[in-house]
Amino acid sequence: MNLASRIIDGNPSIPVGGLQCQLRGGSDMNEQLISAGVVVDLAFPVTPVGNSDAILPVDHAYPLFAALCRIVPELHGDRHVGIHPIPGRLLGQRRMLVNRWARLTLRVPVDRLGSFVKIAGHVLDLEGTRLAVGPPDVRALRPSPALRSRLVVIRGFTEPEPFLEAVHAQLTALGIVDARVRLVPRRAARPWERDGQGGQGPWVRRTVRIRDREIVGYALDVEDLTPADSLLLQAVGIGGRRRFGCGLFLPRREA
Repeated sequence: MNLASRIIDGNPSIPVGGLQCQLRGGSDMNEQLISAGVVVDLAFPVTPVGNSDAILPVDHAYPLFAALCRIVPELHGDRHVGIHPIPGRLLGQRRMLVNRWARLTLRVPVDRLGSFVKIAGHVLDLEGTRLAVGPPDVRALRPSPALRSRLVVIRGFTEPEPFLEAVHAQLTALGIVDARVRLVPRRAARPWERDGQGGQGPWVRRTVRIRDREIVGYALDVEDLTPADSLLLQAVGIGGRRRFGCGLFLPRREA
């Protein structure tokens, strides 16, 4: 039995690349994985090396991608893998604090898990900040009627109205036709959002730096999704730059 079949059959613990990965999901996990094209989140604990905490730029997408490519070179040309930003506590001046409970999460097709679990045991060097990577959990995607992406980028669409039209076109191409789409409104007291090009207008408009380029996009909500459409959107995403944290959707947290 291959790895994908073992996960779909509901095996709660799977050996991948010599590691025992825990599969986190409920009794309805089988249907979710099949509906999502067998895409999962691979979540590694990361621990600052040498200090109790570590400081990273809020925009650490490119250094993280570069560090992972040194371990998994085939990631360079793989557009199917998504790399979530490492979460942390915002400090201002576009910096964040990484604590001992942080996770590095990759969104990957389940048949590619073996390529990425070998990240465990390595130390990532993100421009001088060093993070030790522990053994991962495999987490099933879960349907939610409302999803949010912190940053969606679509080449050639940097103004709100054309951007939303491009989003609708991509959703229609996926067969998602009844969902509501909206830009995320900016809150008044969020000074870290006002750096660079991210501070213009009433919407959360962010940038990601890739080498010497600033790529512009928006935070995006997609609502009124069916369970199947929710899983599909999480698995496939919208726009490009998935390896730099863009176009990746999570269930929206209600205030």
